[in-house]
Amino acid sequence: MTPRERFLATARCQPVDRPPVWLMRQAGRYLPEYRELKAQHDFVTMVRTPELAAEVTLQPLRRFPLDAAIIFSDILVIPEALGQGYHFRDQGGIGMDYLLDSREKIEALDAGKVTEKLAYVGDALRLTRRQLGDDTALLGFCGSPWTLACYMVEGGSAKDFIAIKKLAWSEPELFEALLQKLTDGIVEYLHMQIDAGADALQIFDSWGAICPAIHYDAWSLRWIHHIIHELKGRVPVILYAKGMGHKSADLIRTGASIISLDWTINMRRIRKSLGHSVAVQGNLDPITLTTTPETVRREAERLLEDAGKEPGFIFNLGHGMVPSARIECVEALMEVITGRKNA
Repeated sequence: MTPRERFLATARCQPVDRPPVWLMRQAGRYLPEYRELKAQHDFVTMVRTPELAAEVTLQPLRRFPLDAAIIFSDILVIPEALGQGYHFRDQGGIGMDYLLDSREKIEALDAGKVTEKLAYVGDALRLTRRQLGDDTALLGFCGSPWTLACYMVEGGSAKDFIAIKKLAWSEPELFEALLQKLTDGIVEYLHMQIDAGADALQIFDSWGAICPAIHYDAWSLRWIHHIIHELKGRVPVILYAKGMGHKSADLIRTGASIISLDWTINMRRIRKSLGHSVAVQGNLDPITLTTTPETVRREAERLLEDAGKEPGFIFNLGHGMVPSARIECVEALMEVITGRKNA
């Protein structure tokens, strides 16, 4: 069974020889080869240059026996394609090039040329597929409309998310118009990623947990449901909603093939409650990879035991890889998973 076959079979909850594995944010600053490349090019340049994006995507696969590569990009390419660029602040965090703070600015956003403006992502996917071959799965991704709207209305990274909530409550029609534009752009973008060779897609609802519980469906999930519906089952869709594992039943109703869980959820309990008709991905605490190989082996074995041997489990982190992750810890993790057989 090839890694690609293993991954896609698991997405369909079919038996595999061992759990497939890929790691959220598996490329990045913990790799010396990435740091070397980053010293020559800024992040946005690497995202926009297909050759560089493909190189960064493939770096971790040259070191580790991962079953899937996830294209190197950023969720904020969608706001950029709509007309609101992004950058990284000198003091840390994401900044948007201007604040989306008026009706005129929201109405000026244009979702009509997303695939044209983001053609470099499609080029990066095609180039990666050629270099990767057919035996390893290739993943694309995007941010959820709600999560993207949070960055756009707040002007970047935020602590209290006052502006986005005020918009949703005080100007619901304008809020809806923004989410609709984002949703339309995302649908086109994800179809483009599939056409360019993506075997599966992940939607990141990274700020789902800041929604008031009573509004989570209206402000976030119904838009995700629409996106998945419009993809028409072309590829499996993974849904990651940080801090929302307790809403797993609602997440499944979006039509996602795979629910990705953070480290706050007990894998044994969630697998028991959900049954085995939907695949689950997760959920090792990424900070584990900053400790020791012995700790990683112990925690990985514990998670595999909790996940059980029934089909439909993808090993992953509960959030993105941190820059301080140790390569020897990732190696230990791979040894545990690749040596694990599903009897």
